[in-house]
Amino acid sequence: MSETDFIARLRTIATDPAARGLADDAAEWEGLVLTHDMIVEGIHFLPDDTPQDVAWKLVAVNLSDLAAKGAAPVGVLVGYSLGDDAWDAAFVDGLDLALRRFGVILLGGDTVRAPAGAPRSFGLTAIGRAPPGGAPSRGGARPGDQLWVTGTIGNAGLGLAMRLGQVEPNETCLAAYRRPQPLTTFGQAIVPHVHAMMDVSDGLLIDAERMAGASGCELLVRLETVPLSAALLAVRPDVLDTRLAAASAGDDYQLLFAADPGAGEAIREIAAGLDVAVTAVGHAGVGAGLVLTHHARRMALPDRLGFTH
Repeated sequence: MSETDFIARLRTIATDPAARGLADDAAEWEGLVLTHDMIVEGIHFLPDDTPQDVAWKLVAVNLSDLAAKGAAPVGVLVGYSLGDDAWDAAFVDGLDLALRRFGVILLGGDTVRAPAGAPRSFGLTAIGRAPPGGAPSRGGARPGDQLWVTGTIGNAGLGLAMRLGQVEPNETCLAAYRRPQPLTTFGQAIVPHVHAMMDVSDGLLIDAERMAGASGCELLVRLETVPLSAALLAVRPDVLDTRLAAASAGDDYQLLFAADPGAGEAIREIAAGLDVAVTAVGHAGVGAGLVLTHHARRMALPDRLGFTH
């Protein structure tokens, strides 16, 4: 059963409004924002990634979901599969470092012992305080809105290729893969100006398509505006192919949001004050689904828009 089919079945159970129809990054209940992500060895991290980096990523991907809801992080619950003693101890050290770095407390969780040789898997529930007026959903984009993204796209995907030995490494892309930086402060600051917001976890294109579907409108992405880092371009200078690869790579954990065009100046001021780069990459229109253009010419969507389970 695919992830989509499984979630469709779960929707028959998750009928409370707090669940948001299982169509969002998180649930909102009684002034709290709740999210849960899992990571699995061989899928979300490599067997030889350090336990400290794995712990960091587990925390960061969940806090990124809170950032996308404009929520202030409060605490986390960890689900952990015990294995090698030294690896487990190093994971705890990494977890401590990540929680201290992001100012979040550990509230509890659960442990199990996995069978010998089984891939490691971990889960984390993150809890945050909802912003005044409630957390934005993926589904609030309106025709006429501008579509924005933070930071640069594709560094983590290239960092994974570097870890696999496919590309000569550089520290910028490796760091993006190993230790993503959730934009919780920016998410809280920008939330009064956005109509819809989500984090870019599975790829810019696939996540924009998801926002379009949730919002019931068309989202157009201008490929030439997708922001790429100098480090990425130094490795892959073919701009068109590189932009397509970057826009369909996962693990960026940037924020994708839709806002009224009149909010552009305020958005740029907030971003500048927090030293966060923002780029307008498209707009919402009447229609449905994702549209991709390059210098005003419509392009066929690639076969692979991003990561799917």
